[in-house]
Amino acid sequence: MIQLDIVIMGQTYRLVCKEGEERALQQAAAFLDKKMCAIRDAGKIKGNDRIAVMAALGMAAEFLSVKAPQGPLSDLSILEVQQKIQAMHKVLDSALTPQEALF
Repeated sequence: MIQLDIVIMGQTYRLVCKEGEERALQQAAAFLDKKMCAIRDAGKIKGNDRIAVMAALGMAAEFLSVKAPQGPLSDLSILEVQQKIQAMHKVLDSALTPQEALF
């Protein structure tokens, strides 16, 4: 394990990551820092905890709207894929529930 010091909105955090993952962690920290600083600099939200929550919500929304570049699900966002999987689970559960009595 490797220890890294990263800075987000001027605050230093010591984090641990697996060897070879340092660059990815540094890039993630820089991305988060950029998002949080933009929210802070807009001046509408005060308090680091609120800024962090707003940045996390924005990043989660971006993540869930991403679409696969190719393949059978490429026209769906991650959120839509999750919803389809949940619907399939419901169908399977309702179909398999009567079978439980057989076991």
